[in-house]
Amino acid sequence: FLMLLSVFAGQLSTRLGAPVLLAFLGVGAFFGEDGPGGIVFNDKSTAFLICSVALAVVLFDGGLRTHMKVFKRSLKPALVLSTVGVLITAVVAGLFTSYLLHLPILQGMLVGSIIASTDAAAVFLLLHQRGIHLKEHVSATLEIESSINDPMALFLTLTCVNLLTAGQAEGGAVAIISLFLKQMGLGAVIGYAGGVWMTHLLRLVKLDVGLYPVVILASGLFVFAGADVVGGSGFLAVYIAGVTFANSGFPKLTLIKQFNDGVAWIAQLVMLLTLGLLVTPSTLGAYAIPALLIAIVLTLVARPLAVWLCLSGSRYAWQEKTFISWVGLRGAIPIYLALVPALSHVEEGQHYFNIAFMIVVVSLLLQGWTINPLARWLGLIEPPKPKAEKP
Repeated sequence: FLMLLSVFAGQLSTRLGAPVLLAFLGVGAFFGEDGPGGIVFNDKSTAFLICSVALAVVLFDGGLRTHMKVFKRSLKPALVLSTVGVLITAVVAGLFTSYLLHLPILQGMLVGSIIASTDAAAVFLLLHQRGIHLKEHVSATLEIESSINDPMALFLTLTCVNLLTAGQAEGGAVAIISLFLKQMGLGAVIGYAGGVWMTHLLRLVKLDVGLYPVVILASGLFVFAGADVVGGSGFLAVYIAGVTFANSGFPKLTLIKQFNDGVAWIAQLVMLLTLGLLVTPSTLGAYAIPALLIAIVLTLVARPLAVWLCLSGSRYAWQEKTFISWVGLRGAIPIYLALVPALSHVEEGQHYFNIAFMIVVVSLLLQGWTINPLARWLGLIEPPKPKAEKP
C-alpha cells in the first residue's frame, strides 16, 4: 500500500515541481511511529541491508543506461570529482559543522563525510523526470560522478567511525590509503570481469525470453556481493558491470533495460520508504536550523569549491561548472551512510542520522525545484535528437 501511495504522491509532487524522492521519504515518515499509520520500525541493521541491496540495483540500472563513448569521455573529470571532490566537500562541510555545533573536529568530519557524496538516484531522476536534454558531456559527468562517488563517501565515513571508536586508524595513514586503493581497484576489476562474464553467459545459454532480465539482475547482485566479500567496492563493481554489459552488443538489451528500469524504481521506493519509516519527525525540530545552515554552506561553498578546483583547466565552460556545482543533489545516500555511526555504536549516533535527514530534505527542496530553470538560464539544454523516420 505504501509503495502504491508513493507512486501517486510522486506523480503529484512532479506536477508541483517538487522532487519525487522527497515524496517517497515523506510517505514513509508520515506512516511511521509519529504518523497516523503508527508503524514502529527501528531496526537499523535490517534497514542498512535493505538499502545496500536497493542501492546496488539503482547503480546497476545507471550503468546499463551509460554509453561507453560517453563514459570514456566523461570518466576522468567524474573520477576526480568522485574522489578529490568528495574529500574537499567533506573537509569544508566538516569544519563548518564542527564550528557551528561546537563539536570536536573528528565528529564534524564524520558529518561532512556522510553528506559529501551526491546521490545517484536523485541525479538520475531529477535530470530525466521532466524530459530535459542537457549537453551530453554535462549530464554524463553528473551521472557517472554520482554513480562512483559512493565508495569514497563510505570509505571516509568508516574511517571517521573507526577513529572515533578505536581512537586510531590501524596501520596509520599508509594503511588507510592502501585500503582505499584496494577497494577501488578490486571494485573496478571485478566489475569489468563481471560484465564480460554476463555477456558470455547469456550468449552460451538459451533461455525463455522473460528470464534474460532476471539472470542479468541476479548476476549484477552477485558481482556486487562478490566484490564486497573479497574487500572491493561492491557499489563501484556493480556500476562498472552494468556499463560493460550494456555496451557488449547483446541483442536483447532493450528488454533487459526496461525490466531493470522497473526494478530500479521498486528499489528506490523501498529504500526511501525504509529510511522514512526510521525517522521520528517529532525529534527533527531541534536539527532544522543547524541542518539548514550546513546545507547552505554545502551547496554554496563546499560543493562549488570542490567542482571548480577539480575541473580547473578542463574543457568545461563556466556555465557548465556552475550547473555541475549546483546539481550536487543529496538523496538517500547520506541518510543511508548516517546509519553507520549508529550501527558502530558511536556515541549519540542517532544525532548523525537526524542531521543527515534534515540536510537531505533541505537539499532536495533547495536544488530540486531549481534545476530546470537554472539549466535553461545557463543555456545548457539542447533540443531532443530527431527520431529517424521509418521508410
